[in-house]
Amino acid sequence: MNKRTLGVLLACFCTVLAAYSIRYSYGTLLPEMLLSLSITKAQAGVIYSSYFIAYTVFSPILGIIADRFNLRYLIAGFVALMGVGTFLMQYPSSVWQASLFFTIAGIGCAACWTPVMVLALRWISNKRRGMSLAFIDAGSTLGVIVAGTIIPLVVDAANWHTGWLALGIMGLAVGAINLLFMRNYPLEKTAAAGIPSEKRSGAISLYKPVLVDKRFWLIGIAYMLTGFAIIIPFTFLSTYAVQEIGVNYGTATLLITFIGAGGLLGKLTLGPLSDKVGRIGILLVCALLIGGGCLAMVLCHGWILMAVCFIYGIGYGACWALYAACASDIFSKQAAGGIVGLWTFLMGFGSILAPILAGWLADYTGTLMWAFLLAMAAGFISFVLLLPMLKVPRTSTVTQN
Repeated sequence: MNKRTLGVLLACFCTVLAAYSIRYSYGTLLPEMLLSLSITKAQAGVIYSSYFIAYTVFSPILGIIADRFNLRYLIAGFVALMGVGTFLMQYPSSVWQASLFFTIAGIGCAACWTPVMVLALRWISNKRRGMSLAFIDAGSTLGVIVAGTIIPLVVDAANWHTGWLALGIMGLAVGAINLLFMRNYPLEKTAAAGIPSEKRSGAISLYKPVLVDKRFWLIGIAYMLTGFAIIIPFTFLSTYAVQEIGVNYGTATLLITFIGAGGLLGKLTLGPLSDKVGRIGILLVCALLIGGGCLAMVLCHGWILMAVCFIYGIGYGACWALYAACASDIFSKQAAGGIVGLWTFLMGFGSILAPILAGWLADYTGTLMWAFLLAMAAGFISFVLLLPMLKVPRTSTVTQN
């Protein structure tokens, strides 16, 4: 791997790290925000959903753009926008102000997954795809660890406002890193990378075979349910631990750290393993770990709950890069950006609905238990949807269109 490739991959890693630190710090900061802003859990869900609405709307747009335009400036600009929105999150005095600021952050974050993965796919060989994407995606796990360890320390030393300030500065700094290190893949090397050097097909001819393929929808809906199942614990686990189990704030946020630690193990082991045994088989394992983990969260306490969070994290950590790799494995590398963007659009629906529905259930029933059981069901249904994909070869006729 040459220095230029390494620089691009490191910039991609930093981008994912910043994006997921911001995304999952919301749940860590929420117990303090609930008291300060005097909001209900349903209102807290609305704020988080505003982020995912923006993320969902812009992800497919940026995914299609990623197949055609300069990714260096695209990613750098949107990451800076994410930093601005996050920086403003320290100032809200109402639900609607917080929703507006987090919407800005969500727009910026829409460029921190699909375009990043598309850029990485252009710079790495097919033989190292799983390993390289797992390395980049490890940034999301480290982001979870930042959310569960460093941000609570900032809150203890100052307040939740300062936590958002620190995260906003991180986003702006990573935008500058992207300008320095990211580069589009050299045109003269596209043929060697498996990307057609001739003029690219129009959007209709490129994506129509994919959209009528049932495999696209099976994976996409499974992805949507995976997002639904994952967002609920990341939104309310710390609040659940503080308000219903009776642990202190520091211990509650440590649960997020255990998820991050498990996620790192999952990425670094299951990601490379998928290069040998196949993406779908590993995704099925991830679905079981996610669904089973959500169930165990309402049944376990003390150190056992920490172990549950770690095991749940293994499934959470590995699944994202594997879904991205499926776009190239099963469909077309040329259309990978649009495919992942459309899948992310579906995943966004789950992520939008989950915090609102979980918060409403908690307010209505007086407990977050039912929210975690709902997340469990989504995880297991995603497993069922992925089962037929075990028979699908790693390349298909779609790549010939």
